Amino acid sequence: MSMLQLTGVHTHYGHIHALKGLDLDVGTGEVVTLIGANGAGKSTLMMTLFGQPRASAGRIVFEGEDITRLQPHEVSRRGIALVPEGRRIYPRMTVMENIQMGATFADPVNFDADLQRMFAMFPILEQRLQQRAGTLSGGEQQMLAIARALMGRPKLLMLDEPSLGLAPIYIRRVFEIIRELNRDHGMTILLVEQNAHHALRVAHRGYVLQHGEVVLRGTGAELLASPEVRAAYLEGGH
Repeated sequence: MSMLQLTGVHTHYGHIHALKGLDLDVGTGEVVTLIGANGAGKSTLMMTLFGQPRASAGRIVFEGEDITRLQPHEVSRRGIALVPEGRRIYPRMTVMENIQMGATFADPVNFDADLQRMFAMFPILEQRLQQRAGTLSGGEQQMLAIARALMGRPKLLMLDEPSLGLAPIYIRRVFEIIRELNRDHGMTILLVEQNAHHALRVAHRGYVLQHGEVVLRGTGAELLASPEVRAAYLEGGH
């Protein structure tokens, strides 16, 4: 069953036509990945889901409700969380304060249990609770950004370039976390990632975007085996 459906979505940044009639769906319990070069429209798609910018045409439906015209905070309240590219944690706040920000729309009764769940998943954060977030390493900041998103108990977790700029040990950990969240907790995940090899290995299905349009779609295994994908994204291509 589809949790998220985009039908004929167009998005403009001023005179730039960023998404051009895009069709995409994410099934409940799936990991779906978007791959494509810089400027393909991947991050624009994520932001369009939150109405920043708003789709200029088409429909976005989440759990049967048309959310195309909703404000960003209204989208969050529906159970969609975004870990943005570049992490965008609050650097002057402590780790604990960042985690608390993620629970803004969650039921306070769950906070302590959710906090313990984050400590189990990200032990380093428990050791750094009173440390300013801006002093963490890049990998630790990414762990914090994911934990902050999870504190809202999202139905759909969206990750925008989660491995970008990380050391190899943290890249491996990010993809382990994606697997664990999906396998052990049934979380639905929409993943934008330039590391196509890792992304397609963890994904049930994937879409390849070029210039704001879907040019290929298939299972993760099908796209990994695709000559076009291999040439463009897996063998040193861009």
